[in-house]
Amino acid sequence: MTNPGDQLRAIAAERILVFDGGYGTAIQNHGLGERDYRGNLELTDDQKGNNDLLSLTRPDIIEGIHSAYLEAGADIVETNTFSSTKISQADYSCEHLVKDLNIKSAEIARRACDKAEAKDGRKRFVAGSIGPTNKTLSLSPDVNDPGFREIDFDYLKGVYREQCDALIEGGVDFLLIETIFDTLNAKCAGMAAQEAADACGRDVPLMISMTLTDLSGRNLSGHTVEAFWHAVRHLKPLTIGLNCSFGADQLRPHLAMLTKEADTLIMAYPNAGLPNELGEYDEMPDQTAALISEWLDDGLVNIVGGCCGTTPEHIAAIAKAVEGAEPRAMASPIIRTRLSGLEPFTMAA
Repeated sequence: MTNPGDQLRAIAAERILVFDGGYGTAIQNHGLGERDYRGNLELTDDQKGNNDLLSLTRPDIIEGIHSAYLEAGADIVETNTFSSTKISQADYSCEHLVKDLNIKSAEIARRACDKAEAKDGRKRFVAGSIGPTNKTLSLSPDVNDPGFREIDFDYLKGVYREQCDALIEGGVDFLLIETIFDTLNAKCAGMAAQEAADACGRDVPLMISMTLTDLSGRNLSGHTVEAFWHAVRHLKPLTIGLNCSFGADQLRPHLAMLTKEADTLIMAYPNAGLPNELGEYDEMPDQTAALISEWLDDGLVNIVGGCCGTTPEHIAAIAKAVEGAEPRAMASPIIRTRLSGLEPFTMAA
């Protein structure tokens, strides 16, 4: 069986790949009511807004969103599992559904990709989305007690492990730890993902994506993009990158710094600009694509897509913009350090 990581690297050496776009925006456009979310499930709490639950109650909508992004030119789609952990589903009293949510979501994405691939013969990939949860290992939620933590490392690792096991069982190619605001949480998720891959007996590469808190270029736990890379590089991710945060123009300088440091594929998927006073995104597809074209001129990315506010129209415009563009070339750590005048080093096993 061909390793999906090797397949992705081979394609990325030839061209820039396209990631998909926003899911919250696409789901909101359906104007669903609470009954759509709940379906026939016997649940105690109001479920409106529990987007991940739609993989069980309205799989037609989720598969339709995947298909729309694939038809727009996406090479990779992510599963509808951003909040499919025990911690996040506790907000809806749906902790007992976590395994089913992840397996079903992975199967839906896999089916959509297989259908698209059957049509045109182009390889498509499924990335299992692992969101950040609303708990942090690095910061106290109590300003009067800086040392207090709501959860510990082992508990959070177990939460992530449950999700990773189910995503792998559902058939994902990669595990995508995304929208990371706490670097320690990311390290915890990465450890869980590696353990899950070891347990299943097949290689399931990691994709890691950081989100910035402000224009200083740091996440909530205080790491710059360079520091973040060095904190997680031991996980040997297939891709490292940035998502959400801002629009493509404001993300560009931080992406450029990460590109100089990382010796793996770079994936970035910005928002459609910044939200307006109503929380909506006004940046049009051609605007997003034009800003991302500037990334291409500087050779900053290997994979590019969209986050909040982006639609299949945005992804189609991005796919058109990257067509024929040269992918970012990677320099080895030894070459990079020699160029900077430092002594060569080797990566730890």
